[in-house]
Amino acid sequence: MRIALGVALAVGLLLVASPWLWPRRERKPRSTASPLADRLARAGLSGIPVRTLVAVSVLAAAAVGGLALAVTAVPGLGLAGAAAGAAAPGAVIASRAAAARRAARAAWPDLIDHLVAALRSGVPMPDAVAGLSATGPAAFRDAFAAFGTGYRSTGNFDLCVDRLKEQLADPVADRLLETLRMAREVGGTELPSVLRALGGHLRQEAAARGELEARQGWVRGAAKLGVAAPWAVLALLSTREEAAAAYATPSGITLLAGALVVSAVAYRLMLAAGRLPEERRWFR
Repeated sequence: MRIALGVALAVGLLLVASPWLWPRRERKPRSTASPLADRLARAGLSGIPVRTLVAVSVLAAAAVGGLALAVTAVPGLGLAGAAAGAAAPGAVIASRAAAARRAARAAWPDLIDHLVAALRSGVPMPDAVAGLSATGPAAFRDAFAAFGTGYRSTGNFDLCVDRLKEQLADPVADRLLETLRMAREVGGTELPSVLRALGGHLRQEAAARGELEARQGWVRGAAKLGVAAPWAVLALLSTREEAAAAYATPSGITLLAGALVVSAVAYRLMLAAGRLPEERRWFR
């Protein structure tokens, strides 16, 4: 009994002291946007849900795999075709997103210059941001036009900025819009200088990144050629009956499955070796 009372007393004292020993910490809400959703937004497909992309990948895998199996009668090549078909929609979206990011990286400095010119001429900040729909790059005009329409209908700058960040899905946009939000909330006369410094930094970064991407382009080319060439040769060999019969055996299927795994891993490693680090999004 004495031991039980001692334990109960210790637990009670611990509970009393717990607010000071382990204070409650506020957790920031996590963004519901996934990296795949951001990639769809950068590719100009923000209206397409992720489940639609998954369904398209499954259908492409079934179509390409079935076609490869029907043409070659080799189950291993059907498996390889299914894997290629499943990866094709994601590869197309990734290519479009990368092209859009390169175009955005080159366009942001000019867009910031237009914004600075509007602010220095006395245009209110929301109107200056909305005015980029007429003077900014073509890739951003729809997003800034939607910002202007939303601000005129709601008058809520923070809400419209959050929507604009979701539409642009770009790290530079996050940095720029959060700077504008802070300047609007707390004020500041150094905003044009800060924006000009940001534009200069982005120009230098774009020049350095362009040079590095040009030098490392051969790595990506070698990765694509190194993966595609053996499978193209295998497809030609499978047109011969004896080769198709050999690859249709359990040993042949196992060999092709192992080759598929090795090809996928080697391709990802080559891409990782030639990939430059991308800036992550801010304040999501």
